Amino acid sequence: MKKKLIIHTAFIGDIILSTPLIKKLKAKDIDEGCSITYVTTPAGASVLKNNPDLDEIIAYDKRGTHRGFKGLYLLGKRLNYKGFDEVIIPHRYLRSSILGRLTGAPTRIGYDNSSGGFLLTKKIPYDKSKHEVEKLLSFVELDNFTDDKLSLYPSEIEKEKVDEMWKKNNLEEKKIILVASGSKWFTKRWPLEYFNELLKKLARKSEYRVVLIGGHEESMFNMYTDKNIINLMGKTSLLDVAELCRRSDLIVTNDSSPIHIASAFEKLHIMAIFGSTTRELGFFPWSKNSEVLENNNLDCRPCGLHGGDKCPKGHFKCMLEIKPEEVYNKIQEYFN
Repeated sequence: MKKKLIIHTAFIGDIILSTPLIKKLKAKDIDEGCSITYVTTPAGASVLKNNPDLDEIIAYDKRGTHRGFKGLYLLGKRLNYKGFDEVIIPHRYLRSSILGRLTGAPTRIGYDNSSGGFLLTKKIPYDKSKHEVEKLLSFVELDNFTDDKLSLYPSEIEKEKVDEMWKKNNLEEKKIILVASGSKWFTKRWPLEYFNELLKKLARKSEYRVVLIGGHEESMFNMYTDKNIINLMGKTSLLDVAELCRRSDLIVTNDSSPIHIASAFEKLHIMAIFGSTTRELGFFPWSKNSEVLENNNLDCRPCGLHGGDKCPKGHFKCMLEIKPEEVYNKIQEYFN
C-alpha cells in the first residue's frame, strides 16, 4: 500500500478547495490501495475532520507548538518516520517545501512557481487561468475522474447542535438565509452599514429567517437585531457552519471562506459579493448554484490576490457602488 502526504497550510478556503484532490489521490490507487495523511493548519484540520478518504490529519501549528525552524524540523522528523512514498505540496511557500524535503519522500510534487522549487522532484504548471480546484486536481494524473465536488463531513455532534437550533427557532417552514459579513481583509468586506440595511429589509419578510454566521472577530460587529434574525457569530465551529449550509436556502457572503464551505452543498444558492478581487483570480464559488455580485465598471480591479487593509485608490467604489437594494432585489428574484 502506498503512503501519500499532502502538505497545505494556507487559508481555510484553500483547504476546502483541496477536497476533490483528496478524492482523486485516493481513486488513483483504488486497486492496490493507499493511505493519505494531510498536514495543515489547526483550522484546516478542524474543517477536514471526518473525511473518509483521510487516514490521518496532522495540525501544523506554526505560530505555537511548531513555531520557528526547530518546530518545523521536529515535525519533519516525525513525518520522516512514517515513510511516505509521495508528497504533494500545493502551498507555494518555502517552509512547506522544506517540510516536504524533511519527510525524505522520494517523490515531492509542487508548483513550478513555488519558492522552494529546488527542493521538489517534480513541478507542475501553475495555470492562473484555471479555478483553484482545477489547479489542485492537476497534481494527480488520472483519466476519467469526474468527482470534482467539494466535500465536508459534519458529524452527529454538529447535526444535533443544528437540530436544536432549528427546533428552538421554529425554522422548518421558513426560507433560511445565511449572512456572512466577515473577511480578514478590509477591501473584501461589503460595508457593515450595507449589511445592516439589507438585514432590516429581510427581517420585514415573515417567510424569511436570517442566520448570522462568522467567527469571534465578526461577533464584535454591531449587527442589526430583530426577532427574525438569529445571531450565531462566534458560536459555531466550521463544521457547524457546514451543517447550517446543508440545511439553508441562500447565503450572502463576502469573498471569504463561507463561499467555499457553501460550495460543498448544491442546494444552497450562493450570492458572493466581490470587491477588490475578481473571478479571474480563480477563487469564485465552485458551485453552479451561485452568482457573483461585483462592480465591473472599474479598471482598478483586482488590486491584489488576497485584498488589503485599505483601498489603494481611496474611493472603495468596488464595494460602495454595490447597494443593499440591489442585493435585496437579487434575493427576491431568486425566491420568486
